[in-house]
Amino acid sequence: MNRTLGNRNWSFTAAVLVGMLAATCPVNRLAAQEPSAGNPHVTHDLEPARRAFVEQFPLIGLNSATGDAAMLRILVQATGAKRGVEVGTATGYGAILMGLGFERTGGHLITVDIDPKMVAATRANLKKVGLENVVTVIEGDALEVLPQLEGEFDFVYLDAVKSDYLKYFRALEPKLVPGAVIVADNVIRSARAMADFIEAVNGSPDYLSTTIRADDSKRDGMMVIYKLK
Repeated sequence: MNRTLGNRNWSFTAAVLVGMLAATCPVNRLAAQEPSAGNPHVTHDLEPARRAFVEQFPLIGLNSATGDAAMLRILVQATGAKRGVEVGTATGYGAILMGLGFERTGGHLITVDIDPKMVAATRANLKKVGLENVVTVIEGDALEVLPQLEGEFDFVYLDAVKSDYLKYFRALEPKLVPGAVIVADNVIRSARAMADFIEAVNGSPDYLSTTIRADDSKRDGMMVIYKLK
């Protein structure tokens, strides 16, 4: 190898190889060919103050991704859901988006979180956006709270301890009406932790399910489940 040009030639060769790999990678090829739909658009029907609050919400890592939360609102409204349960509240971003949906359907959402700070933050945020009467925040361990909830439910969102998804699901299952929609977050990156839950749903003749990625920011996805009977 020419000592003068060796390093430069190697750098050039490496650059060419990287470029070839990028060009042949299906994900990169699709990204290059397909235009992005951009950010979710689920605030067009809100008054300016509400819209600004939702769009400028100070997200933290525990919040649902914006695209996922947008999908939750759309599912609530599209199905006409009336009574929902969220397991895992964080600071309430997902609860707010779902709350907007339940407000439109005339329904109500119960959200459960064990962290007092998260509960306080969520209650404050719900009040700021005027949804405190649409969304009820319960502080406590979901495994203790869920069995005590009365009535029937037609919408569920699971986004708490991944290894407990099956326990949450079983606690709510007797209360789910036919046609209920259950959404479970993080089913791609945390699939091993919730393997029993995924197996139970996919192996049951009572449910239809599919996995979607409504937001690519966390490289994860949600399982959407429909209760047949």
